Amino acid sequence: MASRLKFRQKLEGTRVLIIGGSSGFGFGVAEGCMEWGVAHLSIASSSEKRVTEAISRLRQSYPDATTEIKGHACDLSNESTIDANIKTLFAAIGTLDHLVFTAGDAPPTRDNSDLDMQFIKNAGMVRFFAPLLVAAYGRESIATRPESSITLTTGVSGERPIPGWPVACSYLAGLHGMTRSLALDLKPIRVNLVSPGAANTEMWDVLDDATRSETMESLARATTTGRVGAVEDIAEAYLYSMRDANLSGAIISTNGGRCASNWYLEIQGKAEIDNYIEGALPELAAKTTFFFMGIVLC
Repeated sequence: MASRLKFRQKLEGTRVLIIGGSSGFGFGVAEGCMEWGVAHLSIASSSEKRVTEAISRLRQSYPDATTEIKGHACDLSNESTIDANIKTLFAAIGTLDHLVFTAGDAPPTRDNSDLDMQFIKNAGMVRFFAPLLVAAYGRESIATRPESSITLTTGVSGERPIPGWPVACSYLAGLHGMTRSLALDLKPIRVNLVSPGAANTEMWDVLDDATRSETMESLARATTTGRVGAVEDIAEAYLYSMRDANLSGAIISTNGGRCASNWYLEIQGKAEIDNYIEGALPELAAKTTFFFMGIVLC
């Protein structure tokens, strides 16, 4: 009698959209979708070039895969066009089973002494307002059943704030409430939230080798595992969210034990964390226009 692969078949034949799928966690989820036999995979990002490159990488890595891959450029950073861009995206994609949102932008690093309304609003456009609008406009495209899901992304600093980052940490914490509220409003479609810590992704390529190594070592000391996360580890959280039809309104933390450690007060000390924030992260923010929240808000 032929075996019934009831676990391996959970994503086979499904349709998945990953907003932010051209690199980092989103690309890792895309790789997982290829391996789990997703039938139709759509990748959206702010850059058409990055989308094209990501699709090429997926096809080269999985030459025998039967997954149909499509790409879409979708800018979520502009208040005047965000509604129209999201509506256009869903009109082009059609019916979905799963939606994954990993998009983010450069972290807002102003402290309380240097805030204004425009800065606060702009800081939340991609990381907070966009996922809320995506859920609102995308609900009609997602199959209405408990096997369907929406998975959003926050960062561990929503649970363990970084001093001097009140805006970023507020939005990250706000995503917890958004997720639970959407899980109620969109039922039986499931809505969950992944809360990643730091990960060693290509976003750190802007740093020289010595600075990158030092940064990774510093981040590793903030964990109980003694290492920063790998993309393929963190991507498992999103894949699990899609596969578990009993999971909704949940926060999935994958941070190497960052929340169990006391990095700021005990392990690193104020001077070291302040130097880290003022050193590596602004350089990343200046050179990178499309971040993933868990990478930098760790």
